[in-house]
Amino acid sequence: MGKHARSHCLPRLKKVIDGEQGGISEAVGWVGGGGFRFFKLGPPVFDENGCIHKDISFEHLAAHVWFSETGTGRSTLAARDTFLGSHDGIGYYLLYNGILGDDSKVGGNVLTRRILRSLPKFDGPKVIYGEASSMTQEQLDELEIIFKQTPYDIKA
Repeated sequence: MGKHARSHCLPRLKKVIDGEQGGISEAVGWVGGGGFRFFKLGPPVFDENGCIHKDISFEHLAAHVWFSETGTGRSTLAARDTFLGSHDGIGYYLLYNGILGDDSKVGGNVLTRRILRSLPKFDGPKVIYGEASSMTQEQLDELEIIFKQTPYDIKA
């Protein structure tokens, strides 16, 4: 984290991999090798009160939800769509910040029968994230839907 990650840590890691003999490398007989991954952290998902950060974009929240559900990465450049994709036979959806074209506070973020009919089709079990659901648990079970409420069911 911070500018020093790129200015100091990254060059040092590259030198260690290349076998540079600074630091303790010579004392421990290090000759180089191996590898590392360098990641840039995205914006924070949650604010200090545990709420979804007011400035987080759909794309960044979708990437976070996808990773927490599947353990795999999702590009923030992926299609901006309620259907995030399928993984291991389960379809994942996110209703957030007017993704359905309704910018009202709860408009497209609440799972209703009407909203469900408008979602891209997926034949199989579904996980749908939204602010609320007007459907009963019996209806959700019948349709193979696990509803998860934002922000409460989003893993930090």
